[in-house]
Amino acid sequence: MRQSTYLKMGLNMLVHSKLRSWLTIIGIVIGIGSVVGILSLGDAMQEQVQSRLAEMDLTKITISPGYSKASSNMPGGPGGEGRGGGTTTDVELTDTDIAALRGLNNISYIEGEISGSVPVIYAAQNATLSITGVDPQVWQYMTTLKTQSGRLLEPSDKYVAVIGSGVASGIYDQDIGVNQVITVNGKAVRVVGILEEEGEGDRHIYMPIDGAVTLIDDAQNGVYDSIAVKAKSEDAVDNLTEDIVDKLMISRHIVNDDDRDFSVSASKSMAESVTEMTSSMTLFLGAIAAVSLLVGAVGIANTMFTSVLEKTKEIGTMKAIGAKNRDILMIFLFNSAMVGLVGGILGDILGACVSTLFPLLGLQMMGGGGGSSGLYLAPDLMVMGLLLAVLIGVISGVIPAFRASKLKPVDALRYE
Repeated sequence: MRQSTYLKMGLNMLVHSKLRSWLTIIGIVIGIGSVVGILSLGDAMQEQVQSRLAEMDLTKITISPGYSKASSNMPGGPGGEGRGGGTTTDVELTDTDIAALRGLNNISYIEGEISGSVPVIYAAQNATLSITGVDPQVWQYMTTLKTQSGRLLEPSDKYVAVIGSGVASGIYDQDIGVNQVITVNGKAVRVVGILEEEGEGDRHIYMPIDGAVTLIDDAQNGVYDSIAVKAKSEDAVDNLTEDIVDKLMISRHIVNDDDRDFSVSASKSMAESVTEMTSSMTLFLGAIAAVSLLVGAVGIANTMFTSVLEKTKEIGTMKAIGAKNRDILMIFLFNSAMVGLVGGILGDILGACVSTLFPLLGLQMMGGGGGSSGLYLAPDLMVMGLLLAVLIGVISGVIPAFRASKLKPVDALRYE
């Protein structure tokens, strides 16, 4: 027989067993729709993470006061350490720590930073905002923040500020522009720059540390909330992180790791951990969705076995008039492949519909910007879903088709 004949007869079997076939197809639709939709979400998450990582400075290392033993077990070793809870009391980072680190190789820049919440008044309105004091001599080389208007801080600045776009517009009734004056904890401060929209930086104020230390309560000269280090390259981050830990252990006279009172975190290690976590989450969700595909495959096999029983006499008639085992096998395989094909097409449509809901629902929960994120279903993902459905259909139909092809004409014609 020709392949067109196989196709025609397989389609005829599909059409004439409508209810059973469509119940089977629904299982494939749900499975393919789930897998395609979840993989689409995974792709969007990966793209979002990569876009955020591209904006990060992966050469940055941050030193914070306090350390917990549990933090040393986080991904990335020393680079993945988080701020601890057991040694934060009266622990300080000072100029002595910065001086101890300056001699290390692979350091491009180093600075101490302070932070706190202060009252900020503008146009007779009061708001409590986060302020960060930085070293203006090196901050412009270490930060990845960019201004949409004005400039960054310069070495000669003191009582000036660079503000986030959320501070400039959104907090006060009147927008704050460059060269406008705001009152920070009772002190007049001139705005010299407004940052581009940067998520976390939107509601922050950055000032030279010499000015910020006089405005933040409990701040002291030479004492820092954190120390930021910029490595010369990404390749040097891991070794530099270990060198920083070793150097501070010596300079702070710490012998045992359990007595450590500082934490070191590298942006590179955290980025790798986030990427690994996102990939694992996508794989896990995809595996769960694949279970429904298994159920759909069982449904196809069940339908095909039933079709073989129903059409036993027809198989005997076809063999009696010259049909070969291969012909019977191909007819039933084409039938099961078409079940998978129809399920795959509808599953792709379902996956596309589900994926359009993620920007409105799922991505908002991940901070992805809601509907503006523009999640879409990639063409290669749709093709993959279609091919997977057909493959499942063929595999599920192999045994029933083989069984049908091996029926003897005499036995098949006698079947009741």
